[in-house]
Order: sequence, then structure tokens, then C-alpha cells
Amino acid sequence: MTLTSSTSRTGLRFWLTAYTLLILLTGTNLPTPLYRGYAERFGFSPLMVTVIFAAYIAALIPSLLIAGPLSDAVGRRRVLIPAVGIAALGLVAFALADGTGWLFAARILQGLALGAASGPLTAALVELEPSGNQRKAALVATAASIGGLGLGPLLAGALAQLAPAPFVLPFVVELVLLIPAVFAIFGLPRAATTTRWRPRRPQIPPQMRAVFAVSGTASFLAFSVIGLFLALLPAYVTLLSGSTNLLLGGALVALMLLCSVLAQICGYGRSAYLLSRTGLPALALGLALLAVAGELSSLPLVVTASVIGGIGHGLVFLGGLTAVNEAAPADRRAESVSSFYVIIYCGVGIPVIGLGVLAANIGLITAVRDFALVVAALSVGMLVALIRTRRRTAGSATSHQESVSEEG
Repeated sequence: MTLTSSTSRTGLRFWLTAYTLLILLTGTNLPTPLYRGYAERFGFSPLMVTVIFAAYIAALIPSLLIAGPLSDAVGRRRVLIPAVGIAALGLVAFALADGTGWLFAARILQGLALGAASGPLTAALVELEPSGNQRKAALVATAASIGGLGLGPLLAGALAQLAPAPFVLPFVVELVLLIPAVFAIFGLPRAATTTRWRPRRPQIPPQMRAVFAVSGTASFLAFSVIGLFLALLPAYVTLLSGSTNLLLGGALVALMLLCSVLAQICGYGRSAYLLSRTGLPALALGLALLAVAGELSSLPLVVTASVIGGIGHGLVFLGGLTAVNEAAPADRRAESVSSFYVIIYCGVGIPVIGLGVLAANIGLITAVRDFALVVAALSVGMLVALIRTRRRTAGSATSHQESVSEEG
């Protein structure tokens, strides 16, 4: 009876921790369908939108590198409680925003909060999974992360379109949704011991650098598409359709990310090579369709591109993470995965600045077309590199096996 009760409590903590990760990601992506409205209110260009978006990534990456090891040393609670407090401050800053400076401050606060929380929450999911199933914990963490990316634009778009105070209400609702997250964090086990912490930059073990290079580059490309969708897709859809419906742009971002989650669930347990080999051409096709959609002003093509691109993103992401997990030495897995996530967040934040510069000079539709075609071509190039690396590895393994047989 006591054992069953303990397992039940651990299961509840597990799902509340997943909820916390989901809601934090939801909050950081509430501004996505609102950027066009902010641009009209405060008088800035798509380039400024991408710079504001990148400020979030610039704050997130160092926070991620510092807070993960810190939580290992001092315990999850001590890092997560201030992280949720900082996230709440970011929401308040958005709700009170009356100028561009407020948007920068809010995004920086959100980046610090998510960077501090994502590593400890992911680790807590592994520690709290009742049966010790690390694959299940990893899948739940991935689904919660990508699900939050999609839920944020959908929730904000719906509230902004259908309810009053479009630039205030979404953030107030998110503050309310954070309340259970606070209780979830206080319900986490206390750290049994604390150790001395010192910052250290992540490094890639030499034996996995080739795998990391291929998987990291492919995932960088996949997440550059996420940056495009989160920062500029709602404005792009408005130009194509002529509709000012804020829900439409948010719904298409959510659709893309929902397809990514479903692709990861369906691809779970498959080999890293198969996932990436299937995902890269899907990603390229989705981007090509997005480029054509701009030329034809076709909203149905944007929907199709969102679905196919989302599937490609999900498979490439899962394939890259699986490859890194498999190749990393057991005693350096967390360090290797942290480095992988840094590459991902760079993919979200850096290319979109170039897209913003292009949009300011040649127009948003043309810029999205050119960006999509370049990333599609690079995705095809990565597919070729992946296949060649696989054949080279297989050939080396065969030669080694033949040599051993001859010696025997």
C-alpha cells in the first residue's frame, strides 16, 4: 500500500513537472502572433522583430549553460524557483509594454527563465519517471517542449482575436497557468547533498565529433525553420491572405509544431540514420512549398508546407538527438546533449536575423522565398553528406571485420 502510494506520488510529480515545462515554453511563445500588432503600435520593421526574437536566444544560451550544472550541484528547486519568478516578470513586462524597449526587456527575461529551467526540468523528468524509463522521460520532455512552442502562438492568437485587451490578456492567462507550476516545483524532492559548482564550457568528446557535426548541422537547419515560423510566419500569412485574423497565423505555427510532435511520436524507437534520412527531404520539400506559396499567394500551399515541414523538423530533431545520445560516452552525456541544445538554439536565433535584414531590403515575401530555398538546398546537401558518412562507416566496419577474420 505504501509502495503504491509512493509510486502514485512520483507519477503525479512527473506529470506536474512535464506541465511546468509545457507552460514555460507556452509563455515564451505567446508573442509570436502579436509581433505584427507590436510593429504597428511601436512603428518598427520585420528586422526589429527578428532582433527582438534573437535577444531572447542571446539570453537563453548562457543561462542554459550555467543553470543546468548549477542545478546538479545545489538541487533542482533552488534553480527552478527563481526561474519561474523571472518568467513571471517577463510576462508582466509584456503586459505593461508601451514601447520597443519593454519588448526587449521582456524577451531577455523570458530567455533567462527558460534557459535556467529547461535543463533542470528535463533532468527532473528522468529522475521522476516512476518505472525508470529514460526513453519515456525523453519523449515526454521533447513533446512538452515542442508542444509549448505550438500552444503559445495558438493560445495568444485565439485570445487576441476573440477576447478584449489582445496585448495584455494572453500574458495574464499565462500568469494564472504558472500557479500550478509553482506548486509542482515545491513538490520536487529536496537535494540530498549539495556540491561546489564551477562554470565550465561544454566540450565534444573526440570520438563523437563526426556524428555531432552531421547531427548538429542538420538540427541547426531544422530549427532555423522554427525561427522563421515563430518570428515571421504570421506576418507572412497576413501578406499572402490579406486577412488580419491573429488566430490564423498562430494556428499555422501551432500546426507545424503539432506535426513535429506527432512525427517524433511515430518515429520513436527508429534508428537515428533512418529518422534523419527521412526527415531531411521532408524538410526540404516543406520549405520549397513555402517558397512557391509566396509566388502564388496560396494559403493552402502554406498549410501543406507547414504540415510537411513540421514532419521533417520532428524527424530530423529526434534523429539528431538520438545519434548524439548513442554516440556520447556515458560519463559525458549531459555535457554532449547541452552542447547539442546550444546548436539548436543558435539555429532558432541566428539565421532569422539574416532573414530580417533581407526582409527590410527586398520585402518579406521575397525574403522568405529566398531563405526557404537556401535552407532547402542545404538540407539536401546534408542528406547527401549523411548518406556518404553512413556508407563510409559501413565500409570501414566491413573492412575491419574482414581483417579480423583473416587474422583468425
